[in-house]
Amino acid sequence: MQLRGRTAIITGGAGGIGRAAALLFAREGAAVNIVDMNPEGEKIVREIQSAGGRALFEPADVTRADDCRRVVNSTVREFGGIHILFNNAGIIRRASVLETTELGWSAVIAVNVKSIFLMCREVIPAMASAGGGSIINTASGWGLAGGARAAAYCASKGAVVLMTKAMAIDHGPQNIRVNCICPGDTDTAMLRDEARQLGEEENRFLADSAKRPLGRVGRPEEIARAALFLASDAASFVTGTALVVDGGGLAASG
Repeated sequence: MQLRGRTAIITGGAGGIGRAAALLFAREGAAVNIVDMNPEGEKIVREIQSAGGRALFEPADVTRADDCRRVVNSTVREFGGIHILFNNAGIIRRASVLETTELGWSAVIAVNVKSIFLMCREVIPAMASAGGGSIINTASGWGLAGGARAAAYCASKGAVVLMTKAMAIDHGPQNIRVNCICPGDTDTAMLRDEARQLGEEENRFLADSAKRPLGRVGRPEEIARAALFLASDAASFVTGTALVVDGGGLAASG
């Protein structure tokens, strides 16, 4: 029960890494607000509640300031405070700069970067008033090293890494730790959608994604455990870091 008595907001919480984190955080004692446009969040709430946990599903567009404000207000009203924010909402568009439309570029930046800015701007005052807390942002291995036909995504995740470091500097005096996770390819719907975007056969794409020292793609639960570490007191002296969780995919880079 590493998170007993704490409240967590998880954006993009209805599927993949977000779903795994919501279930894990709840098992570890946190009350969880699952924020997503996907109504599957309701099923996760029922699963958590049936196991004796506390959870709320909040349909919201985290690229909109009003929605982010509503999420924070309802979380405080329902659970009394906010101790953990896991900014996990994200999208990918597999395209080079020449292939990327202005609309596509803006969508990636809005979901992957702007949403973190908006959520943090709303959460930090509530978190500071509660004595501090932990913010975890989902970046990517491609926020530390480039990838083919993913210009907007790489730009957005590089921004997440440096925004994380900047916020860690600004808000450390408020006892707020800010870190990011840099997952490698993880078996989620988003990874499979990449195959469709690139016009590749799904099984072949997943096999290529598994070409890393550990010889496989990650599982959402493995990324969620890294988020749990950063959310918990086990990481009490960890802030401003980019934690790579990628099966060794970046081991030979740089």
